[in-house]
Amino acid sequence: MCNSYRLHVPANQLAAPFRDAGRPVIFPEGQPNLEQTDYRIGDRAPIVTLGADGLQLAMTTWAWKGPGGKPVFNFRSDGRSFANSTRCLIPSDGFYEFTEPKIHGKKTKWLFTMAGAPWFWIAGVVRDGAFAMLTTEPDPDIAPYHDRQIVLLSPNAGLHWLDLSAAEDLILQPSAPGALDVQRVWPE
Repeated sequence: MCNSYRLHVPANQLAAPFRDAGRPVIFPEGQPNLEQTDYRIGDRAPIVTLGADGLQLAMTTWAWKGPGGKPVFNFRSDGRSFANSTRCLIPSDGFYEFTEPKIHGKKTKWLFTMAGAPWFWIAGVVRDGAFAMLTTEPDPDIAPYHDRQIVLLSPNAGLHWLDLSAAEDLILQPSAPGALDVQRVWPE
């Protein structure tokens, strides 16, 4: 499942859909200087949550410790309600999946991006001061690479997840067929 994603988008672009909706984002830790980077489990990464003071973007650790001590970085959404959870949006412009066969000891690395969009949100939840990405059944674009997929939202659909202004079962769905572009990034 997704254990690496990238973000090459400045913080002011991430705030634009909210600003356009009349819902400005605050930066409780100051506006971060988001460098173009790939995030991995355990990294601190930007997320947007709905707090007492409104929408806020803060750097948060990816993955909380599960009961056995292993990191929980993806969390199955099927059959669950997140109405009483701290929901978050994880900004990204691409995520990676890895497949067999191994070449020189490494799996083939695939980059998925949203067709026609420079970036998107990944639906997530916050627990114990860390976040995890929500997963669902795979869409036809991801099914050949993995048996699950992360829940992806367009930039303008993020508020629906934070506010639950749309039904959860409509939000926590696989992407539509053709919504994702895929490219092999390793081996080149």
